[in-house]
Amino acid sequence: MASLDPVLDKDGVRLTVDEAIATVTLTNPAKRNAQSPALWRALTEAGRALPGSVRVVVLRAEGQSFSAGLDRQMFTPEGIEGEPTFIDLARSGDAELDATIAGYQEAFTWWRQSDIVSIAAVQGHAIGAGFQLALACDLRVVADDVQFAMRETSLGLVPDLTGTHPLVGLVGYARALEICATGRFVGAEEAVATGLANIAVPHDQLDETVRDLATALLAAPRDAVIETKALLCGAQERTYDAQRAAERAAQARRLRDLAGVGE
Repeated sequence: MASLDPVLDKDGVRLTVDEAIATVTLTNPAKRNAQSPALWRALTEAGRALPGSVRVVVLRAEGQSFSAGLDRQMFTPEGIEGEPTFIDLARSGDAELDATIAGYQEAFTWWRQSDIVSIAAVQGHAIGAGFQLALACDLRVVADDVQFAMRETSLGLVPDLTGTHPLVGLVGYARALEICATGRFVGAEEAVATGLANIAVPHDQLDETVRDLATALLAAPRDAVIETKALLCGAQERTYDAQRAAERAAQARRLRDLAGVGE
């Protein structure tokens, strides 16, 4: 990726913007880009800092691993300084606990907003929270050494960082349950075959492939991409007839816009 002055660079997250393409990079390879509440707040801030000119957001990570999941310090009785421990969370009231987890989830929700297309470039381990962060994006390009795993259930927890909805949508209920309940690794070949990844490439071709994809996404008019994304995002929740109606309404908007005719 091009060297640009960062819009944001804090807590293991760097945001750079090159005209219509923004790049969010996880920058703590020494800890395999382990995730913490501070990193989640930085990711949320990165989403809010995107200029309106951005159409494509690339999520990538420095080092051999995309993200090895939660910072192990979160599992210790002491936790991370300045952050609630798991014991603190368990002892909090229902409303407080719900609000805390909802705050964490914000780092994972903005990647699918309607006016951008997000691409996760994933190499090495993407475990637990790392897997869910990759799932938060619209598209996934993976290196041939990728290893996805959902380990929360094995730790007595559940995946709670927005990953269950896209996982079921991509691979179906039965395979999603098996992946989560066993915590097993999913490699590049299976990821592509099951729809978890759009394409797998050799590690040294990952950045180039993502750049080419980002460029291809910019070729179509922005409003047409936005309307198409909205149609596809809502397709699973709509009936067949409702989807047909949504297509007609979207096309009417596009035709009027192209012809310069008001509603």
